[in-house]
Formats: sequence, structure tokens, C-alpha cells
Amino acid sequence: MKILLLCTTFNSLTQAVYTSLLERGDTVAVAFALDEAQMIEEIEAFGPDLLLCPFLKRYLPPAIYERYPTFVFHPGPRGDRGPNALEYALLHHEKRWGSVWLKANEHYDGGDIYSEAEFSVRPTYKASLYRREVVRSAVEMLEPLFEAVEKERCIPQILNPLHRAFTQADRKIDWKSDTTEKIVEKIYLSDSHPGVLDEILGVPCYLYGAHREEKLRGEPKALLAKRDGAICLGTIDGAVWVSHLKEPGRFKLPATYVLKSRLRGVREHRLPLIFDRSYETFYEIGVDRDDRVAYLYFNFHNGAMSSEQCIRLKYAVEYLKDTCDLLVLMGGEDFFSNGIHLNILEESQKQGEDGWSNINAMNNLIRSILFCDEIPTVASFGRNAGAGGVFLGLACDIVVAREGVVFNPHYKTLGLSGSEYHTYTLPRRVGKERAQSLLEEALPIGAAQAKTIGMVDELFPDAGYDERLQRFCKALIEEEDRYYDLLDAKRDRLEAEEDVIDACKEAELERMYPEFWESDSPFHMLRREFVYKLCPRRTPERLKYPKRIAHA
Repeated sequence: MKILLLCTTFNSLTQAVYTSLLERGDTVAVAFALDEAQMIEEIEAFGPDLLLCPFLKRYLPPAIYERYPTFVFHPGPRGDRGPNALEYALLHHEKRWGSVWLKANEHYDGGDIYSEAEFSVRPTYKASLYRREVVRSAVEMLEPLFEAVEKERCIPQILNPLHRAFTQADRKIDWKSDTTEKIVEKIYLSDSHPGVLDEILGVPCYLYGAHREEKLRGEPKALLAKRDGAICLGTIDGAVWVSHLKEPGRFKLPATYVLKSRLRGVREHRLPLIFDRSYETFYEIGVDRDDRVAYLYFNFHNGAMSSEQCIRLKYAVEYLKDTCDLLVLMGGEDFFSNGIHLNILEESQKQGEDGWSNINAMNNLIRSILFCDEIPTVASFGRNAGAGGVFLGLACDIVVAREGVVFNPHYKTLGLSGSEYHTYTLPRRVGKERAQSLLEEALPIGAAQAKTIGMVDELFPDAGYDERLQRFCKALIEEEDRYYDLLDAKRDRLEAEEDVIDACKEAELERMYPEFWESDSPFHMLRREFVYKLCPRRTPERLKYPKRIAHA
């Protein structure tokens, strides 16, 4: 089919639908829903068989849905209508929730339902529920949707009243009466947007990234400690960590970057480099051990990695490779990695210097993985990855991915040529021509397609992924011939190609230098637009062009 995705922005849900349709063999393009004339023009230029709206924040005019079969995704079960669906699910402690594809009509979320699904609600924050369960349900419902459209089979929507707008008054924390659990819940249902508006040390700001603290205690809202950019605040029955803040009109940053000198005298409550996760607290780097295998987690907010985080992760890799026989990079809860930390660079008074520091710290981390000849390494892409985060994983000897994961193996949309040894690791896996195409097209690809082209070695189902990964790693350890053949081949390759690998990195940095340091570099404008989440002014040309691939 020819399918046009009509959306407000090309977010994680839209990308998951986009890559899934391509892997089905459909011809797909994207149009941003900016205004009626623009939408109609782009729809007519493409001539779709049907329109899908995975993420839409505006009403569609009748001129669209009366002329084209148009289906809207809603992250709520039958009878749920209006915005803030997930906020209400979390607020009411729903154990089960759902989502639907419904036909667009004159009623807000009021059209007939052509496909629906149910899922369990994890005790987590809104963005994580959206990125995992909601996205998965949207993709899993595509085949039933198309079958229902073909057979003209649907269920009437229940026209319940629309949700009342969920305001900051609903989110507000009362530090004198709210328990730790209540505070975490309020931040959870507001994360990652819009956050909970509060005031910390005289600074009006939105709160994000809540983590329960098991040991520290203090007066309600008192600053008890800081750690790795986060702050710990006392509550009436314990304490809570808040990892990120955003001042009104600005952008999200680690809490200590916002509060700055106001934190003078607040102690740094340190953890070991690799936390054993033995009690509840805020941490970024942790490890699970299963006999001779070490599973290294790096749960960096939104997958962004600052210079300091790259350095700590490099130290963790260097330590673990001497204490295990197989190292598995697991990434974070919602992202594997998305590369360098753009928000911190935007905040910096020395953007060129700090950007250069960040990319070199990332390169040093990747080199420690790429040249790890003591043991084999595995990248577990259990979550999405973008830019340098993709190439962090490709530095490993074996790459494993979860079905449904989306990769963005490119830098072009931010005005960068990129480093992270990508000119060595990507062509080595997919060939020089395809590598250049991936970088130039600047489009997401799904895990199944990544497996087809050789970017990924093993693809495991979403259900039971962790168990399959563990069995795979255990088998690799136990098959000694395979284990040592892999290790010997790596050592031979590194010895033969060390100069080539280093030359690739130096050439990458030479191209990147002006992109960081020159004031008229497009990177500065594109980074600012990304960080401030500015509304798009047009549909990017790379998305408007009809895309089709062979069946994965």
C-alpha cells in the first residue's frame, strides 16, 4: 500500500510505525500537520491509499478525512477520549490500559475503532510507558487495522466526555503533606512533559526524573545531597532524588546545572563507580553478573551522554573487562544511547570547547570497547538508539537487537558529519555504499531491516528478550571453540587494522572540527531547534520522499 503518515512531529511512535510499514513492504512517506493548505498539498502530491496519524495534536479538516481513509492512534482504550490519557491512567493507578486506531471524523477521538489492544501498566513514569507499551501496541495493531479496513469491520467508539485538561494544579506537590510515594507519582505522570512546576532554592522550575531514596533523611524539601547532576530532597517520610530541572522558557538540564552556585555546601553523596543496585537510590551505571557474564547498564536520561558520563562509563568498561569473560552493553531503561549531550552543549558558555571535549570523550569510550582484546563484547540494543549511540553499540564484537527497536544511524539532521569511529564500524558491517546511503538519507531503520543488511547479528523477539539474550550469552561462553575463535579473530584484525582504525577517527575529527568551532556552523542552529523543541516549519524533504524497501 501507499501510506502517508500525517503527524505533528516525527517522534518515537511515528518512527516505529514508519519502520514497521517499510518492513512490511509498503511505500511510505511523512507529512507534518502544520496547516490545512500544506497538508492537502502534500497529501495530493503523494496520493496515498490511506492516511495514518500516529501522533497528532490538531483537528483534521473534513477535506482530508472525507476524501481519504484516515486513521488516528489514541493511547487510551475504547471510551477514553481527549488529551492526557496516560496521565489519567497513572493518576487512577490503572493496572490495565489500552490503545486504539480509530477512523477520523468530526468528533475528537470519536470515530469508529478498527483495531484495539490492551497492556499491563508498569509502575513507571509516563514517557517510559509511552515509549514501550504504547509504541508496541500501536505497531502490533497495524496488521489487525489493515485487515479490518479491508473487511470493513469496526466497532463504534463510546462517546464519553473528553478528559478535563490536566493542569499544573493537578500536578502540584505539597511538600508538607505529600509522601515520597505521592511525590514520585506526581513527577512520574508528568515526565517527560510538561514536568511538575515548583521552586527549588528560589528558582522556578519544572521537575523531572524522580528516584526514591532508601537511606537519606531530612526535612521536607531540604537539600540533602547531590550526585551526578541530580539533587536529593527530603520528604515527610524519607527522601527523593530529582535528576533534571527546566526553568520556564528554557530547556531540560541536570538539576545541578540549573541550581549552580546555590548548591554550595551541599555534599556530594557518592556511590561506587558501578552500583550493585542493592538499595533504592539514584544511579546511572549499574551491573548485573551472571557467572562469567557482566551486563553493564548505563541509564542516562534520554540516552544523552555528557563528557563526564562518557568518562565514567569508560572506567566501568575498563574495570569490568578484567573481571568477567563476556561484557554485555545494555544501555538504559528507555534508550540504549543517543550520543553526545546536546542540552549541556547548548547551555555551555564555551560550546566549541565543550562540544569537542564531549565528542573526544565519546571516542575514548568507544576505543576502549573497540580495542578490548581481553574478552568478547556484546551490544544489546534492547531500546532505541541514535547517532553516536548506534556506533557505540557497533563497536562491539556481536550486536543483538530486540524486535521493534528503531535505529537512527546518522548525524546529518543536526548538521554534523559525526565521529565515534563510524567510518570504520558501519562500512565493516554493511559495506561502504550502504553505509554512505544510511548517513545521507538520514532516516530511521527498524531492527529487522538492520538485521537484513548486517548491522545487527541477532534479532530476538520482544517477549522474553532478556531471557533469550542471557541464553545466547551463556551459550557463547560455554562453546569454547567459538569463544576463542572469536577472540583470536578480533586480536588478529585489531593488530592488522589499528592504523586504519585510528586514521578513520582522525579523519572524522578533522571534518567535525569546524562544525563545533565555527560560529556559522549549521550545527548551532539545528542544535538549538532540537533542544528548545521548536515546532517544525515544514516537512523535512527526506521524509516527504516516498520510501520503500524489500521485505525484511
